[in-house]
Amino acid sequence: MNVLKKRKRLLLTLAMLSLVVFLSACGTEPVTSDSTGIWEGVIIYNFARAIIWVSNLFGENYGIGIIVVTVIIRAMLIPFTHFQQKNMQQMNEINPQMEELKQKYSAKDAATQEKLKEEQQRLYSEAGVNPYMGCLPLLVQMPVFIALYQSVNRTPILATGDFLWVNLGQPDPYFILPVLAGLFTFGHSMLMSMGRVQEGNKVMTYIMPLFIVFITFRLSSALALYFTVSNGFSVLQTLIFQNPYKIRKQRADKEAQEQEAERQRRRAIKRAQKYGRNVKK
Repeated sequence: MNVLKKRKRLLLTLAMLSLVVFLSACGTEPVTSDSTGIWEGVIIYNFARAIIWVSNLFGENYGIGIIVVTVIIRAMLIPFTHFQQKNMQQMNEINPQMEELKQKYSAKDAATQEKLKEEQQRLYSEAGVNPYMGCLPLLVQMPVFIALYQSVNRTPILATGDFLWVNLGQPDPYFILPVLAGLFTFGHSMLMSMGRVQEGNKVMTYIMPLFIVFITFRLSSALALYFTVSNGFSVLQTLIFQNPYKIRKQRADKEAQEQEAERQRRRAIKRAQKYGRNVKK
């Protein structure tokens, strides 16, 4: 059963990645002031204008423009990403209790399954978790990320000029940016995994960084720079708002307090039994 669940999660994640790549690749024509439609003529075009405007503040340095706008957009989305990460963390915290409920109500008859749903909803309510709300921030973020991606990809002027050791319109000749993007993706996945009560799918922890490296080493350095900055921001945001080291320490302190309380309870029972008192275990 666990193997099947892991395979389903892996297939679902791969399907989502394929969808993101498909949406990101939609439309290859350059976006200009003549572009029409809400998506191209308004959203992507204005994202591109924002990058160009910021770049002009730094002497038409489009590399800095991409970095600054990416950071600003990611910062604006912090409330959504923080809510999503917090919801995921809370879901993971109650996962052991969810597994206990599934084992307790393992029968497949309608009455037992209905009871399981009631107990799960009760657990969600007590923990203050909404399993469906975790998807909402992602639905808000993905169009923004794709729009930012396409604004870089479909604005020819952003592929001109040099930034550090790269030409923004050509792949990184030393593969430094793709490797950095992959490392930041791996770091973010590891940090999220460290904060969980139970380990997640380790396969995806390694597939995602390899996937990012694979698609960025073939793309222009402008896009590799975008992925590097965006994924680096994810690492920093996780360390600030969902620091796994802090979460682990809090969890360890809580477990130590519970163990100490249990020892005190047992000592009290032994003392009571020694003097012939009736106690409730």
